Amino acid sequence: MNCGDKCGCGESTVTMKKDGKAVKIEGCKSDATLLEIAMENGIQMDHACGGNGACTTCMVKVHEGAENLSEITEREEMMGMNSDHPEYRLGCQCSPKNGDVDVELMY
Repeated sequence: MNCGDKCGCGESTVTMKKDGKAVKIEGCKSDATLLEIAMENGIQMDHACGGNGACTTCMVKVHEGAENLSEITEREEMMGMNSDHPEYRLGCQCSPKNGDVDVELMY
């Protein structure tokens, strides 16, 4: 799959796992959040707050590549995420920045 309009520059590959299925998305641009990447590729990712970082329904567990995601945001910190446990992130707040990422959608 390809990341579409927001993600066409070939910077990162994101693998998203949900319900035992994995989808590999190549060419993800660093200004697209994991939520945007999922939505552009037809992957259902819950986002009750509309992607504003005010809930945890888009939480992902990072299996590989946590160091390749953007820094933890203030909104993520307000929702209980922290740099001591970078394997849990909000999909609406983090973007692939420096390389490949493998995540599991929690909800």
